Amino acid sequence: MSAVEKKARQWLQERGVTIQDIADLVYYLQQKYHPNLDMKECIHNVERVIAKREVQNAILTGIQLDVLTEKGLIEEPLQSILSADEGLYGIDEILALSIVNVYGSIGFTNYGYVDKQKPGILEKLNSKSSGACHTFLDDIVGAIAAAASSRLAHRAANVE
Repeated sequence: MSAVEKKARQWLQERGVTIQDIADLVYYLQQKYHPNLDMKECIHNVERVIAKREVQNAILTGIQLDVLTEKGLIEEPLQSILSADEGLYGIDEILALSIVNVYGSIGFTNYGYVDKQKPGILEKLNSKSSGACHTFLDDIVGAIAAAASSRLAHRAANVE
């Protein structure tokens, strides 16, 4: 495991996101299409997605922007936009789409669905009650889950 991957995993953990949390989203997205789906398979696919360098770069970039926002270190008007996670600010989704793109177009629909539903860890990250800024992190986590779901679906199609 590279230093970049270790740091990406560490920062996810420090921000309250586990591999299991993301695997739960994969299960949520894929369970009705794969009746024999087990959590080990979901975890494996999340692990494979996070092993990709472009995914690690997105994780590090997004989390760093969230942390800088929490510390008030971003210049206005961007500070206020990121603090509020304004609906018309779409750069957080654009960063997330760089992750989704890794496994093809099915990832777009998975991402859009999980982003709207906000199940599991996404509901927690989207809540403003903790005082933490997760403007980028919630989209990154959803994108990792969508990419892992796409990876799982592609692999299953080749087996079934």
